[in-house]
Amino acid sequence: MMPNPSSEPVLPSLDDPVVRTGSEVAGGPAGKRIRFAPNSSWWNATRVLILLACLTFALGLVQKKPCYDGAWFGESSQYTRGCYSDMPHLYQGRGFADGAVPYFDGTGDPGMPYLEYPVITGGVMYFAGVLAREFGTDLNDEKLWFVMINALIMMACAVVVVVAVARTSGRRPWDAAMVAAAPVLALNGIINWDLVAVAITAVAMMAWARRNVVLAGVLIGLATAAKLYPVLLLGPLFLLCLRSGRLADFAKAAGAAAAAWFAVNLPVMIGAWTGWKLFYTFSQDRGADFGSMWLIFQQRSGAMDIETLNSWVSGLLLVMAAGIAALALCARRRPRFAQLAFLIVAAFLFTNKVYSPQYVLWLLPLVVLARPRWRDVLIWQACEVVYFFGVWMYIESYATEGSKGLSQNAYHVVILIHLLGILYITALVVRDILMPEHDPVRRDGSDDPSGGVFDNAPDVFTLIPGQRAELRYERDYYPDNPYVSDADGESAASAAGTIHK
Repeated sequence: MMPNPSSEPVLPSLDDPVVRTGSEVAGGPAGKRIRFAPNSSWWNATRVLILLACLTFALGLVQKKPCYDGAWFGESSQYTRGCYSDMPHLYQGRGFADGAVPYFDGTGDPGMPYLEYPVITGGVMYFAGVLAREFGTDLNDEKLWFVMINALIMMACAVVVVVAVARTSGRRPWDAAMVAAAPVLALNGIINWDLVAVAITAVAMMAWARRNVVLAGVLIGLATAAKLYPVLLLGPLFLLCLRSGRLADFAKAAGAAAAAWFAVNLPVMIGAWTGWKLFYTFSQDRGADFGSMWLIFQQRSGAMDIETLNSWVSGLLLVMAAGIAALALCARRRPRFAQLAFLIVAAFLFTNKVYSPQYVLWLLPLVVLARPRWRDVLIWQACEVVYFFGVWMYIESYATEGSKGLSQNAYHVVILIHLLGILYITALVVRDILMPEHDPVRRDGSDDPSGGVFDNAPDVFTLIPGQRAELRYERDYYPDNPYVSDADGESAASAAGTIHK
């Protein structure tokens, strides 16, 4: 096994060009004689990151302030001011205002007779609804309480995501600042309940990084019971366990995930089958919607029937998944878990029939773990911020008579900007896999901090005959790397040589 060259944290001012340049206003990058004393101050990395996440989320709540005074309740300014949220609308529209129990009781809406969310998300919504009815004085007041209670829950979830990313990053805890200070976290945090699934998924990845495969599986199952996308992480885990000869660990994780998912779903499936299955049938039956490339095709070339659309979506996703599998099993050095996790979720979002603005939160921790560079993360987020405001202005254009919102053609440009942002990060991650000398995580001699049982493990299976694990010494790639010394090079090269035997 190849040990890490050092246990000291990677300092952003030495590692990241953007942070290095920005540090000049505060005295410049850290010096060579800096001393690490994590217990000497109350303000350690974790506490600073938590504070930063809370401040970012609070700024997002301030950004939504124009809607607190009534814009949520029928005025078009919820779109023009970018403060729209599903929460106040679903409080009444899904029966929470009347005390309806999700899945068991109907919503009263013929277009959506039951709640169309997975059970854990439905449970969070129901809990917040009970408190809102307790504290509110009238319907509009209850709606505001509902939003604020959910906002506190989402803020707690955001903090969990940041801490989990920091503790999954190995020697790079400060990478989590890219999550904690993310503009997309502020803008999208309370649009919907996606942060619940994102938080559970982030903790699942942390558990895997700490080699607790059963707990990781349980959490993936629970995350899938809050949103469907976390189940996709089982694909990268299978591929990496196959390549590293750890299929028994994958079986444990997959079994635990299935057991956890059934444990929380089965009671509802038995007691309210019709209400429970709506989430899955609704996803299958919906057509091309906001934010997807399929909407562009449909609006420019005519409607596509659901069966044909589903076939195209499934087919393209399968092609991309096959490409990811080939990359995982053919790359000269085994990809990192976070890289493959990002690629499969990005492929799902790229091919999906709808892209709601809050879906960016699914990618946020994965982008930071897969490609921890401020420049690239900010470029990608800039594309998502354009989409955030663009989609509301497009909705405003047909929701309000005489509106000056975005035209259909302009909205198509906005969608393309968002898709190009995903492709930009995807291209960089694929390049890092094919040419690991470009991978910021591996430049210090690390292998896969988020990889858990296959971190530094030799390969036992690839699709390239005769290929072996490549754990080349990173000093050959980065002769000026401040994190790798000559002494480290000798030990790393020796360990790599042991694996190549």
